Amino acid sequence: MAESIHFKSVKDYNDFNNNPTLHPLVGIVDLSKAAPRKEHRMHFDLYCVILKKTKCGDLKYGNNTYDYQEGTLVFFAPEQIVETSNVEDVYQPSGMALVFHPDFLFGTSLAKKIHDYGFFSYNTSEALHLSEKEKSMIIEIFSKIEAELHQNIDKHSKTLISSNIELLLGYCTRYYDRQFITRDHINRGILEKFEDLLNDYYSSEKPMKLGLVSVSYCAEQLHLSPNYFGDLIKKETGKTAQEFIQNKVISIGKERIFDLEKSISEVAYDLGFKYPQHFTRLFKQKVGISPNEFRNLN
Repeated sequence: MAESIHFKSVKDYNDFNNNPTLHPLVGIVDLSKAAPRKEHRMHFDLYCVILKKTKCGDLKYGNNTYDYQEGTLVFFAPEQIVETSNVEDVYQPSGMALVFHPDFLFGTSLAKKIHDYGFFSYNTSEALHLSEKEKSMIIEIFSKIEAELHQNIDKHSKTLISSNIELLLGYCTRYYDRQFITRDHINRGILEKFEDLLNDYYSSEKPMKLGLVSVSYCAEQLHLSPNYFGDLIKKETGKTAQEFIQNKVISIGKERIFDLEKSISEVAYDLGFKYPQHFTRLFKQKVGISPNEFRNLN
């Protein structure tokens, strides 16, 4: 069974990787200093951004496995549990990591934005693959944060470090946008599967049994994290995944309204709405008129 480690503090993570603790709430970790290890399970109470330089087994989050090879960047947020698996032998970690406690963000501009960086919740096949130029930029920002940690802590330290973390996450957002484009053939396949999933869902009894289809349900069926799935659909269609689903529901609703043997309420229930008035409200919002008006006009 894999060893289980709970990282409650930056010091815990530093100690595990044989690195000194220069600041109680933030650190840059040289993973090559860590002792060789095999499978292990990690529970984070911290934010962690890891740049790996070696292949070291499959990294799992939940029941899924990261697309996690040399030169990839992965992100973990507090309360996440991650494990390495399929490690045939003891391996030597290599690379760098930025780790910071949520308390470090208090009083910074990043505190209000940290939840906007959805990639902290990405999982399967969703690591950020870096070009050499992008990797150099990430390492440069890591180095700036590390240099600041070696300075005596003063009133400027927190602002400078948090600004560099925010800069790092901003570049990661840009690089993910690039990755969505360069992996466009994969993304198109996911979009097609998304449409097929919705068609299958609404041609079955699932809406009456399970209710309206959710973004989380679709992401799970497509083996993606909800955040990555939502970001991908937004990039591909210009709409959020929720808007895409709502448009599909209304499109199907328009067809079913012409079945005069069913009332509008029955159509709403068949589509998975718990309350018919919710269907009427969404229909009017999307179409401009009520379902009854639409039926009468057509």
